[in-house]
Amino acid sequence: MNGLSTILIVVGLFLVGGIISFAKQQMPKSLIVLLSVSAALCLVAGALRLEV
Repeated sequence: MNGLSTILIVVGLFLVGGIISFAKQQMPKSLIVLLSVSAALCLVAGALRLEV
């Protein structure tokens, strides 16, 4: 596990926390979808970096 994969996974988990918080606050769905896509991209990129 290198530094970049760790950072990507941490940022992805931070964004997942934001998704949960925004959903509880009844924020607009488009914002929640945008956070979901970016969190998924960060987590997938971090997981793929683990393989290399």
